[in-house]
Amino acid sequence: MASRLQLPVDDSVLIHVTHSNLKTFSSEVRFSLESNVEAVKDKLWKKCGTAVTSMCLELYDDTRAKLSDLNDNTRPFGFYSPLDGYRLHIIDLDPTSVTSGGWLEDTSLVEKYKISDEAYDKLDGNYRKFKEKLGPRASPAQASKTDDDYMKDISMNIKVGDRCEVEPGEKRGVVKYVGKAEGLRAGFWVGIQYDEPLGKHDGLVKGTRFFECPPLHGAMVRPDKVKVGDYPKRDPFEDEEI
Repeated sequence: MASRLQLPVDDSVLIHVTHSNLKTFSSEVRFSLESNVEAVKDKLWKKCGTAVTSMCLELYDDTRAKLSDLNDNTRPFGFYSPLDGYRLHIIDLDPTSVTSGGWLEDTSLVEKYKISDEAYDKLDGNYRKFKEKLGPRASPAQASKTDDDYMKDISMNIKVGDRCEVEPGEKRGVVKYVGKAEGLRAGFWVGIQYDEPLGKHDGLVKGTRFFECPPLHGAMVRPDKVKVGDYPKRDPFEDEEI
């Protein structure tokens, strides 16, 4: 009889790690049971910044009971019988450690760079000088969106009854309205009746009836989102697998 297939034994454990100085530090780390304690500390140093020589490790079980101190760097980690879900608590013994003082977690403790108004004014091309050159006027984008004729030129190529496709999503439908829209932002709008219930209303928007369509088939979109052309209704079964 053929021998049974021998499966490899998992010699690692997943351990929850916390830190004495870093209150928000919490990590799940997998350790080999064959690695010695020094190798475990080296792996933790790369994650939290505490030096191996300044690191003391405490092992806790899943009931929060302390099991042991990992004082012997030469012993394999498996000697302490850790299991998945146990916790290693790092104690940083160095008072000058990068983890001390809380500044790694609290950015308000980090000294901010400041520049005096006099020094800032001496800088060439600073934002303050740029803003003064522009003066108290709106940007082109802001001005156009408040213009009553915003997108009028695009809307002139769209007429009621046109089949269309609307972005995003390539939603197909028919044009039901073109023009300005009371209650909406300035400029021109296009009312769409989608072929499917992909809209938000039935043509009634903020108390104004712009067109009629079935519930949840209507939408008001900007003209630049609409492409008119020969866009037939999609076959609802064309994407089904046979």
